[in-house]
Amino acid sequence: MNAVGATDLMVRRRRSPGRVHQMIGVGYGDLVTPPEDEAPLTLLEQRFAAGYEDSLQQAYQHFGPLVYRLCCRTVGEGEAADVSQEVWVAAWRGRSGYHRDRGSLAGWLVGIARFKCIDHLRARERAGRARAAAEQAGAEGDLDDSTALTAERLLLAEALRQLDSRPRSVLELAFYSDATHQEIAERTGLPLGTVKSDIRRGLDRLRRYLEGFDAADRP
Repeated sequence: MNAVGATDLMVRRRRSPGRVHQMIGVGYGDLVTPPEDEAPLTLLEQRFAAGYEDSLQQAYQHFGPLVYRLCCRTVGEGEAADVSQEVWVAAWRGRSGYHRDRGSLAGWLVGIARFKCIDHLRARERAGRARAAAEQAGAEGDLDDSTALTAERLLLAEALRQLDSRPRSVLELAFYSDATHQEIAERTGLPLGTVKSDIRRGLDRLRRYLEGFDAADRP
């Protein structure tokens, strides 16, 4: 399943609500950057794609914790800083490969981080420093899938956290509690049309983050 497919899975939550909870199984406390308005992030994406030098520092301030957390979870805290640095160097050198119409900058950066983490783990295995872990992990496809799933969970949590409190609460009721639109309206006191609108916009945000992840090329 690709990342966009994961979002489609959430839309079909009544078929498998347990899987939905597993896909978004990361808490908001895992991320330490403050919530941001969408407009400043849009400007940052435009400036990064255009190659403005200060945009690299701004991107690092916004998304550095997200990239670092993925590296920590995948390669371990002891080597996360080095791998994270490789991600930012590769991202800046390959910035011409980022296109806003293909997804979010956050997703694109995490997609690069995924490749860097996988490359690092494979190099570690080849050197024999983690032979036991490699045997437990199994085939190379398992390593790819595990890293991708971790990255997708972090991106979904980041995308949800970026929403205002009301639409975020509506999505949480829809996905975690498997509540219908009508039930959400009754619990929150919101008009039914507002509930539907919040869910639609929230899904658009999730989908764009994950599209950015799928659009990342191996550096």
